[in-house]
Amino acid sequence: MTTDLGENAIVVVPYTDAGWAPLLLGATAIISEVGGQLSHGAIVAREYKIPAVMNIPEATTRFRDGQKVRVDGYLGTVELLV
Repeated sequence: MTTDLGENAIVVVPYTDAGWAPLLLGATAIISEVGGQLSHGAIVAREYKIPAVMNIPEATTRFRDGQKVRVDGYLGTVELLV
């Protein structure tokens, strides 16, 4: 079961754990304030082949609904697009 977030939705969360799974599975990318390569969100992202960047301080306050961002899971970067 997934949650329909809409097309091209990037999920920005304070942390990830098993309770976030339905939301994460509906995302096209994940940005998390806390976590690393072995965090739940990173593992879910890898298994479902969606980009994820973990350990972005204050991500939930830096990004707003509707902003366009580029998430590069290989480089570990998040870029705000204008």
